[in-house]
Amino acid sequence: MKFSRYIIASLVAPLLASCSDDKLGPTIFPEVSDEPDPSTYTYKFDKWLNQNFRDIYNVDFKYLMEDVEADMQYNLVPATYDNARDLALLTKYLWYDSYKELTGDEFIKTYGPRILHLIGSPAYNPNTGTETLGLAEGGLKVTLFKVNEMDLDDINMLNEFYFRTMHHEFGHILHQTKSYPTDFNLLSNGRYDDSSWQAKQPGAVASQGFITPYASSQAREDFAETIANYLTRTPEQMELILWMAQRGWTTGKDSAGSGMGDDDADYYCYYFYDDPSNAESKHYFLSSMEKRVDNYRMGLVGLDGEYLTTVGEVEAYLEKVKAKYGEIYPVEDNDKVNGYDIILQKQSIARNWFTDQWKISFDKLREIVQRRQSEFDINALRNEVESIQ
Repeated sequence: MKFSRYIIASLVAPLLASCSDDKLGPTIFPEVSDEPDPSTYTYKFDKWLNQNFRDIYNVDFKYLMEDVEADMQYNLVPATYDNARDLALLTKYLWYDSYKELTGDEFIKTYGPRILHLIGSPAYNPNTGTETLGLAEGGLKVTLFKVNEMDLDDINMLNEFYFRTMHHEFGHILHQTKSYPTDFNLLSNGRYDDSSWQAKQPGAVASQGFITPYASSQAREDFAETIANYLTRTPEQMELILWMAQRGWTTGKDSAGSGMGDDDADYYCYYFYDDPSNAESKHYFLSSMEKRVDNYRMGLVGLDGEYLTTVGEVEAYLEKVKAKYGEIYPVEDNDKVNGYDIILQKQSIARNWFTDQWKISFDKLREIVQRRQSEFDINALRNEVESIQ
């Protein structure tokens, strides 16, 4: 069965209104001993989880898959011990400790989820041809899938599958606690499409003011995607998205350059003439992809399958095409939407919301996340578990 190349960053984030009046007690756990059994293989890891999640943040970190915690419509498998351990270590270092560095323990202790649940396999949605990477349920539980495919040497893959999803889901928890300004929704009012976002390409949606195809599904996902992508994407990656946002996009089937009309078609942002004397020989090229199988970075695809993931690579490639085929032309941007400005306005609203509602510097949080994801030492982190007595 063929599944879409686009991935769902989150699927379920129910509003908290139904539980907003419920007061959580000092602990969600029963009054029984939580001391792990020293005779088990997982003793050190279980004790580390208690010390670093349960005791500090009142979080139950579930890595042994329980049927009651999983959606039975999916055919799922548990996370392996090694992958669960490594993802738990990185979850603390890249997510919890990022907030702790900026705000102290109390912020994420107060607003973070109460259950983190790991699943080894993807959750396929055959009806839509997508995968669910994360679920945030009632603001209390976050589930992460695909843990057994983790590649510690590829931070882009780690962000794609886990950490962008974590920040996305936490964004939902926060905005369901303190609403973001309605002005955000108005910036793309009438352009959201919850039924076919998974077929859209990143260049075309960027031109419409969306940071990712999933952001174009509905306003609250747009807000969570704005937060998650700003925090985890490098300046080079953000620069490429904004470059795409300033382009016109067309399928080549017409000259409108609408960028969002045909969901099943490839969109291109440049063209040249195979025969300069023949106006009918127009040749469109340079499409976009959210990721490629061997590269978990958003990029542009050249005439011969070249995958370009920075603006510098794109501009150098365009010069090569020009040298080979003669003059090249950008597709006219006729969609009457300034995607570049809208993306920046959405980031500005998120930035001000963090400042006004949470007294947090969005930019400082980004600096911390970016630094931590570029410098983590997994062996040093594993030693935290191994040194448990």
